[in-house]
Amino acid sequence: MMQDDEKNLDATSDETQETAATPETPEAANDAQAEAGDAEQTPEQAEDQAPAEPSLEDQLAASNDQLLRTLAELENTRRRAERDRGDALKYGAMSFARDMLSVADNMQRALKAVEDVDDGDMSDAAKAMLEGVAATERDLQASLQRHKVMPINPMGEKFDPNQHEALFEAPGTGQPSGTVIEVVEIGYMMEERLLRPAKVGLAKD
Repeated sequence: MMQDDEKNLDATSDETQETAATPETPEAANDAQAEAGDAEQTPEQAEDQAPAEPSLEDQLAASNDQLLRTLAELENTRRRAERDRGDALKYGAMSFARDMLSVADNMQRALKAVEDVDDGDMSDAAKAMLEGVAATERDLQASLQRHKVMPINPMGEKFDPNQHEALFEAPGTGQPSGTVIEVVEIGYMMEERLLRPAKVGLAKD
């Protein structure tokens, strides 16, 4: 029995020695070296690897850039407000002016309706009324022009799609194609904006 126990102890000792002699794998060796390197890293090295804070010069440059951007936005806002104010002053009366155009049209129709009537066939009251209509129409046109509302009467001019609206084309007029041969309804401009296009008839070859 004692001999068997001695054999078992010898076998156990041999296994222990084999285990201690087994070499480590390359991966395990690398991990061990990395851990040892981390453990050996000094506080100064750790501080060097940390992200550096921006310098005072960088902070000042960033603040100046932000200030310039803010000033540019304020200037753009001021210019836009001035432009909107100018447009409001120039075109604020567009709706009212457009409504007045129908009044001017009716007065012009009334005057055209009596163009061919002989003055001798009209009573004094009719003549006075006609003179009053003509005077009112002149005053209305003058008021519109004082507010930069100008008529568009393109008789004999070349057709302009930006200001004219073609109602018909007539061949055999002896005029170049696209020439305005009749103005059915006068158009109007307010400053650079179109209030109403002139309705016209065109010549066609």
